[in-house]
Amino acid sequence: MSKENTKVLRKQVAPYEKSNTQKSIFQLINTVGPFLLVWYLAYQSLSISYWLTLGLAVVGAGFITRIFIIFHDCCHHSFFKNRKLNRIVGTLTGVLTFFPYDQWQHSHNVHHATSSNLDKRGTGDMWMMTVNEYYAAPLKTRIAYRLYRNPFVMFVIGPIWVFLITNRFNVKGARKKERMNTYLTNVILLGSVLLMSWLVGWQAFLLVHGPMFWIAGAMGVWLFYVQHTFEDSYFEEDENWNYVKAAVEGSSFYKLPKPLQWITGNIGFHHVHHLSPRVPNYQLEAAHSNSEPLQNVPTITLWTSIQSVRFRLWDEAQDKFVTFKDAKKTYGAHNKRSAVN
Repeated sequence: MSKENTKVLRKQVAPYEKSNTQKSIFQLINTVGPFLLVWYLAYQSLSISYWLTLGLAVVGAGFITRIFIIFHDCCHHSFFKNRKLNRIVGTLTGVLTFFPYDQWQHSHNVHHATSSNLDKRGTGDMWMMTVNEYYAAPLKTRIAYRLYRNPFVMFVIGPIWVFLITNRFNVKGARKKERMNTYLTNVILLGSVLLMSWLVGWQAFLLVHGPMFWIAGAMGVWLFYVQHTFEDSYFEEDENWNYVKAAVEGSSFYKLPKPLQWITGNIGFHHVHHLSPRVPNYQLEAAHSNSEPLQNVPTITLWTSIQSVRFRLWDEAQDKFVTFKDAKKTYGAHNKRSAVN
């Protein structure tokens, strides 16, 4: 992508990089309010049928996902104009989603700065190996990687491990401000859990919030996965890496039905978000619709996103994601050619 095209693209997106306080407040109301109502109805349904409770838990999980998008925008300082207000709302929505504000803000900003850069992986992203790296790695590393990329581990165990356990601890070398925010989040979270357990009973709390938490977590991991794992994605070594190409070619346009688009806070327009994180979630679709280049990007649907689960490794020779089976074939063929030469 030329510098001229890059400038044009950024100029087209610039008008949408402004938060609207009225829209932000309304989004808080139409997200947190319904979530609390659904939670209360799910609690009341325990005396009727747990199947009804689970059905309401799915709806509640959707609203938790939408709350996370608000948290996510606050981390980018795009939800409100005022940074302090972003931090306050971000910390509180972080409690609702089990995420410490400062810690995740740091790792996620690193993710944006290094997304699709093969030489700068490891912070704020999912573990992804190239075909050559995988076959050059020790057996124990390959086994660990296969386990990590297993759908059951990634989407069932992963949300519990990351959101409930990993997020409770500071990373090595975290700044004081970041550490204190993690402690504060943990204290408020613990207090909230104890209060709810006292009000409704710990069994009822777990029966209601447990499935909501897990389903929302699985949805979150899934969204993050499909937004960067699709067949013809973009990955380059640092010397050839380009931020704009990484945004528009390495981040997908996840075309979802309108109800799912709403509940996921327009995060399916991930290419727009990576191009300009300052665009609030309620402006992403408009930015996409009013820029022709942004409409000609990798597009995935519900069906094609399900197919992406089989992708495991990045094949640098073919510039695409491949399955373990395909990687074995291509790597074996490459070795045979090398031996002949």
